[in-house]
Amino acid sequence: MKDPSITAMISAFSRAYHSQNNDIHVFNDYIAKKLLSDEEYQKIAGFMTNGRQYFNPSSTSTQENTLRWIVDQKLSPTPLGRAAFTEKALETATLIGAKQYLIFAAGYDSFAYRQAKWAKNLYIFELDHPATSQDKQMRLERGEIHIPPNISYIQVDFSEENWSLSLTQNHKFKQNQMSFCSFLGLSYYLQKNIFQKTLLSLAPLLPKGSSVVFDYQSNDKDSVQTKQIQQLAQGAAEPMLASYSFREIEQLLCECGFLIYEHLTPPEITKQFFATYNKHNPNHTMQGADNVNYCLAVKK
Repeated sequence: MKDPSITAMISAFSRAYHSQNNDIHVFNDYIAKKLLSDEEYQKIAGFMTNGRQYFNPSSTSTQENTLRWIVDQKLSPTPLGRAAFTEKALETATLIGAKQYLIFAAGYDSFAYRQAKWAKNLYIFELDHPATSQDKQMRLERGEIHIPPNISYIQVDFSEENWSLSLTQNHKFKQNQMSFCSFLGLSYYLQKNIFQKTLLSLAPLLPKGSSVVFDYQSNDKDSVQTKQIQQLAQGAAEPMLASYSFREIEQLLCECGFLIYEHLTPPEITKQFFATYNKHNPNHTMQGADNVNYCLAVKK
């Protein structure tokens, strides 16, 4: 079996750490800790603390304070912010008729296992590489996490031309039902043509009014934070392959049959999703990650 994605594990760790160490949350993923073994959790914590000289060479803080700073400043902002953005948009989509939630590259996403009341009429599809999907299900069993009846696991390789057959051949999927689709943490790791092909293959399967949400790295400017995250991904053998200008994203979506409904830049993300948390945690503030934007688009 393919080894678990290191970046997916770090994302789960950051969500778990935030949930366990705060009373006021940007996003409360109380399931994430159960998806990691205690050994994995401690190993990631140790790895981050030992990297203090890389993230903050001038730091003289204790190990725990160093870990908190690294998680809050480097690891958590994107996983927390994009999850909050996505699930807020998903709730709105259900109110106007969305019946299916397609989670692309689901990884250790935990939405299906902590469903709010408004999600009970949704059918959820987790799409991922066979090895990752099998690993996820093993972790669910190990963590004794209840698997709800409204979910299907679809094993798919997005690099294959006919990947969509894995979805359409599932009898639970209905092409005539409005759907909400998330691509969180995916656009960075796909070549631009592969990301576009994935959206082009998806578009004919969705009725008008369906939506897609994703985060992406903009190429507007260089920053130390951006370079550090890129190097961290490179070190995990999962290099970031693509960044976009807003015009590129707008054109890509248009060519795939989607129109941008909402687009957030880091300052807007900070204001919308981090303000309340920051007010209650003045010593541990967070902000939207440099060069990371969120996008919600609707099928024309």
